[in-house]
Amino acid sequence: MFGRTKKDITIREKYDPDLCTVEADQGQIEQVLLNLYVNAWHAMPAGGDIYLETNNVILDESYIKPYKVQPGRYAKISITDTGVGMDETIRRRVFEPFFTTKEMGRGSGLGLASAYGIIKNHGGIINVYSEKGHGTTFTIYLPASEKKIVREKGMSVMMVKGTETILFVDDEEMIRNVGQELLEELGYKVLIARDGEEAVNIYKANKDGIDLVILDMIMPGTGGGEAYDRLKGIDPGIRVLLSSGYSINGEAAKILERGCSGFIQKPFDMQGLSTKIREILDKT
Repeated sequence: MFGRTKKDITIREKYDPDLCTVEADQGQIEQVLLNLYVNAWHAMPAGGDIYLETNNVILDESYIKPYKVQPGRYAKISITDTGVGMDETIRRRVFEPFFTTKEMGRGSGLGLASAYGIIKNHGGIINVYSEKGHGTTFTIYLPASEKKIVREKGMSVMMVKGTETILFVDDEEMIRNVGQELLEELGYKVLIARDGEEAVNIYKANKDGIDLVILDMIMPGTGGGEAYDRLKGIDPGIRVLLSSGYSINGEAAKILERGCSGFIQKPFDMQGLSTKIREILDKT
């Protein structure tokens, strides 16, 4: 999905065919990887390469001691970019919440902090190596599981398409591009907003023609909660699908209690997105 939207980036893959099994939340791991791809893209404004590699490794006591995890077998995932790199001061802070090197209003700085938290909750390790002018490598270690893989029998589900107009709001350019592509493939007309303030202005100007708003929860400036309240003030009957990389708990739950139509966790796939949209739009 990332590769399709970023034609100036070449993704080079080298995967171990016998990679060990891990127990993981697929959606959360996809979110981690997407955050790392976005970080690599920001580091390569003129394009470049992303190298993805997986290996089986054994981490001993001496390596794992600073991380408070168990020694043993791990699946190693590395994501390397050919971007601008970072100095030691920035490298030490990349996993801090709200730390960002982007210009004001270009992002919340929560992506890498979120990735760190997810990997830690999986009993794993994420670290970063970088040199100014020589690219960056993020390395993830997930503990191996001895459990057998249970293959789920996938049910054939048709994509549910539509023709309505959707306002898609997100502060990350790549997510806006992916979202627009998915929605247009599903048949919808799409308007785009980069933040809550722009979303409110676009909705004011087009409220009679917008059938649904897909609203990012965490954005700089006017965040999802404030934007929702202002949109609701313009149109009490507005239909809003809240989107977030975080779970439905916390702030998302509060917005849903105020009448928001639904919630979808990022990164979303076409099938899940199509179903959720129709659930909201087809309600009488």
